[in-house]
Order: sequence, then structure tokens, then C-alpha cells
Amino acid sequence: MSPIQKYAIGAGAAVLLSLIFLPSWVTLLVVLGVVAAPVVGYLMLDPSQRERLKRARKRGIGH
Repeated sequence: MSPIQKYAIGAGAAVLLSLIFLPSWVTLLVVLGVVAAPVVGYLMLDPSQRERLKRARKRGIGH
């Protein structure tokens, strides 16, 4: 299983649990946090760091 799939499964589980146990506005905040955290982290990188990350994804980290 790829790391992206693991992240997606974890995000889905967080949303489902928040839908069951929390009010709807808190669930919306959880969804926004799950989506926004990686996007903000990526946007905070320098252009050279983004290029390095793209190269690492292409060849596979650890291979």
C-alpha cells in the first residue's frame, strides 16, 4: 500500500468518526484541516524544495 493510500484511508476514517461523534460544523473543520494541512505544507516549500520533492516522488522514496 502506498503512503498516499494510507493517508487517504486515515483521512476518511477521521471524517467518518467526526460525522458520527461530533456536530456538523466540527466535522467541517476536521475535513478542512485534513485537506488544508498538506496543501499549506506544500505551498510553504521553496521552489527548489518542491523540485526535490517531485524528483523523490518519481523515483520512489527509499528505492
